[in-house]
Amino acid sequence: MAAVPRVTDAYDVMRIREDFPILARRVNGRPLVYLDSAASAQQPATVIDAVAGYSREHHANVHRGIHTLSQEATALYEAARERVRRFVNARSASEIVFVRGTTEAINLVAQAHGRAQLEQGDEILISWLEHHSNIVPWQLLCEQTGAILRVVPIDRRGVVDNDAYAGMLGPRTRIVALAQVSNALGTVLPLRELLELARRRGITTVVDGAQAVPHQRVDVQQLGCDFYAFSGHKMYGPTGIGVLYGRESILESMPPWQGGGEMILSVSFSGTTYNHLPHRFEAGTPNIAGAVGLGAAIDYIEAVGIDRIGRHEQELLASATAQLASIPGLTLIGTAPQKSSLVSFAVDGIHPHDLGTVLDSEGIAVRTGHHCAMPVMEFFGVPATTRASFGLYNSRAEIDELYGAVLRAIRMLR
Repeated sequence: MAAVPRVTDAYDVMRIREDFPILARRVNGRPLVYLDSAASAQQPATVIDAVAGYSREHHANVHRGIHTLSQEATALYEAARERVRRFVNARSASEIVFVRGTTEAINLVAQAHGRAQLEQGDEILISWLEHHSNIVPWQLLCEQTGAILRVVPIDRRGVVDNDAYAGMLGPRTRIVALAQVSNALGTVLPLRELLELARRRGITTVVDGAQAVPHQRVDVQQLGCDFYAFSGHKMYGPTGIGVLYGRESILESMPPWQGGGEMILSVSFSGTTYNHLPHRFEAGTPNIAGAVGLGAAIDYIEAVGIDRIGRHEQELLASATAQLASIPGLTLIGTAPQKSSLVSFAVDGIHPHDLGTVLDSEGIAVRTGHHCAMPVMEFFGVPATTRASFGLYNSRAEIDELYGAVLRAIRMLR
């Protein structure tokens, strides 16, 4: 396996960029400016090498084999679980369930926990700024149980109304499910305070942390949440791998979501005994290579330093916000005082898809569309936005490139 590079105390973004092979690419004859990390972040060479090294030297199925390769694969897989446990400060590796991503994690909670707990008339509380992955699973659960989905409003800055939230926590509220950071607006929620209000009432709390873990320190014990979900590909790891943290006492009370191999201790035609945590929720052969890659991604983030990453990205956010806000006819969508590293905007008279196409012609990759947050677009009265999102490898020069390219695109499209 490739070693994690040493990073000096000074944040040398040009040195960091050398760790990401794809950033040397040219797109449409121009150097790639990758500003779509909120959708999928790029992978450093150490992650690519870790996955390749596993596939080349250690590939075998885990947990059930006595031969050397199986033992090696199992050790790598479980070492990745321990890396995740430390990264989010879970009490036990039994609280770390590997899944395909945030979407699967939330569906798992909805079906394995919520379906058994909810009755007709019970309530699930989410906010207006949620990703579809934290809306649709709860809608499905409401259809199955007769529960009611309630939505906390936001204001024109994209800030959740805390007073409305507190007032909506009622005697029938059973689940609160909130994003820590909005993928469409960048709003950072005051999560500890919001979760504490729910916890005092004995309400189960679920956090979509997909947009938080690459940018800020996450401590599930300090947050006090019951469940926390995130995806590897948002944090410089492979696709198809993610994590559900669950409080051990709650996971122990939950039935399996899927049946098959690995999630059992014994099977007969008269009945089945389920496996211990966390394997009870990991039916079938897992994404072993993905878990190895996720572990390597965590190693990389920790080598650079999550706090240093956060400070660097806040500088990029401040620069991008100031420059874009100065453009006539451009409106920033989402202006919360506490934001993570992305900007969403709309330009009068220009569809975001057209703007994104012109930017791409200059090698600048941004995301255009509803960002799987259609209620947010409805709230702001726009069909879509252009979103530029930043990662640990982006530079101030790239923000300047974005600003200049947006100006040129506006002149061209008008």
